Amino acid sequence: KLGDQKHSKEPSSLQCMHLAVVACGDRLEETLIMLKSAVLFSSRRLCFHIFAEDSLKPEFEKKLKEWPSSYTKKFQYNIYPITFSVGNAQEWKKLFKPCAAQRLFLPVILKDVDSLLYVDTDVLFLRPIDDIWHILNEFNSTQLAAMAPEHEIPKIGWYSRFARHPYYGTTGVNSGVMLMNLTRIRNTQFKNSMIPSGLTWEEMLYPLYQKYKNYITWGDQDLLNIIFYFNPECLYVFPCQWNYRPDHCMYGSNCKGAEEEGVSILHGNRGVYHDDKQPTFKALYEVIRDFPFEDNLFQSLYYPLQSKFLDTVHTLCGRIPQVFLKQIEKTMKKVYENRVIVYLGANHRY
Repeated sequence: KLGDQKHSKEPSSLQCMHLAVVACGDRLEETLIMLKSAVLFSSRRLCFHIFAEDSLKPEFEKKLKEWPSSYTKKFQYNIYPITFSVGNAQEWKKLFKPCAAQRLFLPVILKDVDSLLYVDTDVLFLRPIDDIWHILNEFNSTQLAAMAPEHEIPKIGWYSRFARHPYYGTTGVNSGVMLMNLTRIRNTQFKNSMIPSGLTWEEMLYPLYQKYKNYITWGDQDLLNIIFYFNPECLYVFPCQWNYRPDHCMYGSNCKGAEEEGVSILHGNRGVYHDDKQPTFKALYEVIRDFPFEDNLFQSLYYPLQSKFLDTVHTLCGRIPQVFLKQIEKTMKKVYENRVIVYLGANHRY
């Protein structure tokens, strides 16, 4: 069932930006806040693909129906059960976090979707999805997915110090934000460490897991690193501001792109939205959570954020508030200008 019945006709992928998320356990609120950030800032229509445990489905439907119509008309949604097409479902379900391995099966399940942005539940958009969607146009003829590096500095990166399996590049990649051309993924024969010839994505997943399961720590992310280690020409690497995590500031600022352009997508991994270890991340989460949809973005989002940030200056992340505010500022100005132009245009006609 597609969400808003008045808008249930599936638009072509040219009209619709597809966003997928996998939610299990206690991730309902986090997922809804992520979807809210996507709808608040994006200008083109969105198609949400929500993979959730059966018990969460009615909750998602109830909450999304409560959103004002000025926002629900900007998206449609579909809720899917958790399913794994190959191998042992229970094994996949327990890999790393509950249900996280579901993302590996998106090319197989969403057969009618050409391109897709997958994000973890603990992600927040600080600018329109339209901007990361444009990166699909930058793929060369062999690239079929895009991710950001796991770290900028090899000597303090996790993979470069501890990994017991192959990984992409010098620091590995983080799979919390992953842009995918699903058509290319479905049509590619992937080089692998199991047989001399290529394997399709679906054929490769379970044997790869069986081969490396005793060596992987971060579940499906490790499997993706192994895949792109053997197929580096298939990956586009986007800069750290598109997947900005506590690691980028908690030891001192090490994401140059965010310093120059501001954070584009915030990834609050390690549960930082829900504890007091990184109050800057928590402040952003709470302000977007509490923002009343129809209110003024400057008054009800930007100003509360500035005042909350004043309480975070005792942390290294809190000492660089402009990094977190720059893209939000730009986006709000754009939204405001668009409304003024529309308003003036409407008045001009009379």
